[in-house]
Amino acid sequence: MENILKYYEFSTFIKDESDTFNTNEIAYSILNDTHFLIFEKTEEIYNLYVAKYNSKNDIGKKNPLILEVLVKNYDKSIPEHRMAIKQYLL
Repeated sequence: MENILKYYEFSTFIKDESDTFNTNEIAYSILNDTHFLIFEKTEEIYNLYVAKYNSKNDIGKKNPLILEVLVKNYDKSIPEHRMAIKQYLL
């Protein structure tokens, strides 16, 4: 998973204080000024979301304006899971 996070330039994991992600750790990648891909880490499971915030400073601190689950239990060996990221970042 580390390779995926580095390749797509996700941030380091931070603790979610907004309670949107149940205080789990999250990492994000910037799509534009207001849209972000977010990985939520729960133990050894990663869930991928696309979210809209007013700014990147709100991530993990405030609830997103829009939040959509792209992949539950992300597995890099599954092509559909890899495509979920590629459709936004490539």
